[in-house]
Amino acid sequence: MADTSNLDFIYQPIKEKMRDTITHITFLTYIDKLVPVEIDGRYIVLETLTENFAQYITGNLADKMRDAIIKANVGVSDFRLVVKGSRSYGYESAPEEPAYTPPNNLNKRFTFDSFVAGNNLFAYKAALNVADDPAGVYNPLFIYGGTGLGKTHLIQAIAHKILAEKPQLKVVYATCEQFVNEIIDTMFAAKGPDAREKGNRLRQHYRSADVLIIDDIQFIANKKAVQEEFFHTFNELVSRGKQIVITSDQPPKELTALEERLRTRFSGGLVFDIMPPNLETKIAILKKKSFEKQCIVPDEVLTFLAQDSGDDVRTLEGRLTKVIFASKLHECPITVTLAKSALNEAVSEGGAEEITPANVINAVTSFYGVTKGELIGKCKKKELVIPRQVCCYLMCELLSLPLMSIGKELGDRNHTTILYSRDKVESIIAVNDKMAKDIDDIKNIILKK
Repeated sequence: MADTSNLDFIYQPIKEKMRDTITHITFLTYIDKLVPVEIDGRYIVLETLTENFAQYITGNLADKMRDAIIKANVGVSDFRLVVKGSRSYGYESAPEEPAYTPPNNLNKRFTFDSFVAGNNLFAYKAALNVADDPAGVYNPLFIYGGTGLGKTHLIQAIAHKILAEKPQLKVVYATCEQFVNEIIDTMFAAKGPDAREKGNRLRQHYRSADVLIIDDIQFIANKKAVQEEFFHTFNELVSRGKQIVITSDQPPKELTALEERLRTRFSGGLVFDIMPPNLETKIAILKKKSFEKQCIVPDEVLTFLAQDSGDDVRTLEGRLTKVIFASKLHECPITVTLAKSALNEAVSEGGAEEITPANVINAVTSFYGVTKGELIGKCKKKELVIPRQVCCYLMCELLSLPLMSIGKELGDRNHTTILYSRDKVESIIAVNDKMAKDIDDIKNIILKK
């Protein structure tokens, strides 16, 4: 069961939305007297005084309550009622959603529910429209913007929604780096009698998609053979009425290292940019993340974290994570003073010591028994993959650095590789207790506990 104060923190915005939609008497009689008791998946469980009260709410206020929950945007989407002193009476306003397990290359957190649109409402609506009606009006959908602004989140949200609601459709998601490597390794570099067959299988994998999503298309720049292959894949899918979604760091017309025929086709659909979040959007993002972490962060701290944080949403989230980590480490409340200290230094029991990339690398290499050269090198041995991914994850969690800067520390790897590694470790520790403990042990090494 969650901490009561955190539950109150989650329920309060829901109450305020309900206050605006029903009469004052009804609000005081029924809604104001509900007590949040736990979070159960997508549900907030609310305790009422009597079964008659529960029946009235479920019979007359259910739709308004669910609508208020969605508008409050607090990490849940539905509610259940229980009568005080009993667990026998329950209510669900909608049937359970069918089981959906996201593919390994999708971050389970990157959904529409967790995306804060803010000043990017148009891009959000366009992505949602594509998810609801693939290959409808907006095809291709081209989203561009700077690093860390939410492009990957938005296009993975498209994939999640289609896979969950239209499981009969084949959705293929790949980073451009993955696409390039597969094309080069399988179709151009492969040797032997089965090389042609492998190439054909890979080509069929992409060209049989109902929805093809490619992240960071700019990485095919100056790779003519890969551009040729993508051009034909693009044409094949469009000719069969299939949806294409693409992201880039620049609009199509500025991708001058790409062939004109590709840029023309990218421009032929709907082109949207992701704008850097304004201050209000940053605060909303931080509030959303604090709800997800079930952590109470005062408004003044959220405002402090949002200010002077740059435009990178990932950096913004990293600042919040670092402050929450410091609060748990020292068992003290989150204040602006603590936030200032946490963002400038990591304080251990032995005193103040700044966490640097070198600290993280040294801790990881020590824990896994590998060298720095092996860690940041290009060798793809299995015994090096996990340490490398863990290092990416910890740098993202503990350092207030952009992904590109982390990539430079780890052998000039690009930001998509860093993001993939971070998300991969997050998905593992969510279900693997041993990995979660290993991460905690490495953190203790870093903090010299």
